[in-house]
Amino acid sequence: MQPNKLEEFEEHVEHVDEFEKEPVPSSHLKDWRSFLGMYAGEHAAGTEFVIGPLFLTAGVSAFDLIVGLLIGNFLAVLSWRFLTAEIAVKKRLTLYYQLEKICGKRLVTFYNLANGVLFCFLAGAMVTVSATAVGIPFDMEMPQLTDTMPNGLTWVIVVLVVGAVISIIAARGYDSVSRAANWMSPLIVLAFLACGFVALGQLGVSSFSEFWNIWGSGSEPFPGQIKYTFWHVVIWSWFCNAAMHIGMSDLSVFRYARNASAGWTTAAGMYVGHYIAWIAAALLYAVYLRSPEAQEFLANGQAPSVAPGPLAYNAIGIFGILAVVIAGWTTANPTIYRAGLAFQAIFPKSSTFWMTLLAGGVATVAGLFPAFAMKLLDFVAVYGFVLAPMGAVIVFEYFFADRMGVMQNFAERTGSSFNVAVFLAWAISFGVFYYISASQGVFLSFLTLPAWLSCGVLYLLFSRYQQKATAAA
Repeated sequence: MQPNKLEEFEEHVEHVDEFEKEPVPSSHLKDWRSFLGMYAGEHAAGTEFVIGPLFLTAGVSAFDLIVGLLIGNFLAVLSWRFLTAEIAVKKRLTLYYQLEKICGKRLVTFYNLANGVLFCFLAGAMVTVSATAVGIPFDMEMPQLTDTMPNGLTWVIVVLVVGAVISIIAARGYDSVSRAANWMSPLIVLAFLACGFVALGQLGVSSFSEFWNIWGSGSEPFPGQIKYTFWHVVIWSWFCNAAMHIGMSDLSVFRYARNASAGWTTAAGMYVGHYIAWIAAALLYAVYLRSPEAQEFLANGQAPSVAPGPLAYNAIGIFGILAVVIAGWTTANPTIYRAGLAFQAIFPKSSTFWMTLLAGGVATVAGLFPAFAMKLLDFVAVYGFVLAPMGAVIVFEYFFADRMGVMQNFAERTGSSFNVAVFLAWAISFGVFYYISASQGVFLSFLTLPAWLSCGVLYLLFSRYQQKATAAA
């Protein structure tokens, strides 16, 4: 890089202001169109090419998939609109700074680390998805459903290149993330629609009944997968983004919104991405399952690969490769951006730019390991369950603190660095419900809402006791 270009680059880095420790000023607010493009791009994305096929591997029925997704995605939109966006436009703070004011610096540091790392792993799955498309021209061996480790040098090189590009875009700040999504989301949506229609033709579907019969009454799950019912689909699709809506991570996004009605734009992501795109991707996988290669896997008691690149390429050729690459990119961008804000909250003297690059590096390393993408249904359930309850602390304080006589922003007002009430509420809720899942074999997503509600209620009760004890002392 030439000296003058380097100086311009460093000057840009110093002036990337993401308002990490202050409310977003009115001059930087954005209208609903910025969020529409971002959510359409983020959720009509690379992971959709994986999740759609994974529903087939879970033996889901037609009714359970089609109706279950309608309901679950609607509940997710309501969560974003009436919880996340509502609080975001009133406070205009990042999740991390708002938690710091409530929890204290020491406690929130542990949360920010967990939040940032889990978001990096999720972004790593997006990098994996894009890499399966980039590697096609190089005749790269694709990861299998049961793979956990990198399968060759070509895979490693492709993932590193893809991850570097994604990280640099994310590091340039919210404006770059939003612009990238707005530019690319129409192309991605078109690609999913094209894949769906081409797959229907390849499957010989000419009526709604034939479309319905692709899933029919369901089937036995593939080896290593669990059986999904109607309630699995509803609850999983509601809480697959639990960390972002009821977990309040998207406070960091909607703090830029002019008003809370921008929360409705999440429907673009849910019904284009988490509905049309999941079903279209499942159709691609249904085509692949009829191939000799897939039948050989099944005959040997193995689950066929769900690598998105080849699935899209087999349907719409080069356009499919391009769509998978861009879809992974537009999803990883905002995810790495969120992770960068989490790391910046831990190291406040560091710029968001460099912390986002750090997040991108962690995500790229995670992308080398296919397990994060191949076990995406399980991983998404875990990360939502871990992170969502802390969002309940913000929600319950915002709506109920005054009624309960609880002081808001306790840590900021008292100078506490570790709010014991928050820690106990989260630890008890997490521990009890995770134990129930592990010991009784209960689907983890079924316990996300109980853990969230428990954390919010316990936080208010413990806070009342703590604050009365502090006042008495």
